Amino acid sequence: MLVSERLKRLLRLVPGERRFGFYRFLPFFFVLGGAMEWFMINVRIGKETFYDVYRRKQSERRYEARMEKGE
Repeated sequence: MLVSERLKRLLRLVPGERRFGFYRFLPFFFVLGGAMEWFMINVRIGKETFYDVYRRKQSERRYEARMEKGE
């Protein structure tokens, strides 16, 4: 129970509880989403970013679809 009390105390420190209620946490989620997007675009793991892998797989799927159609 000690952890949940600490968490409750930490959450109460976020301003705007009376005016915005639960929605006062939305800015944190927007920042988190933006940070994840930036990470996926700019950070290379090995030699590729997330989007490099995504584009390659998409291209492979298109190629396979064309081969199945007989083009």
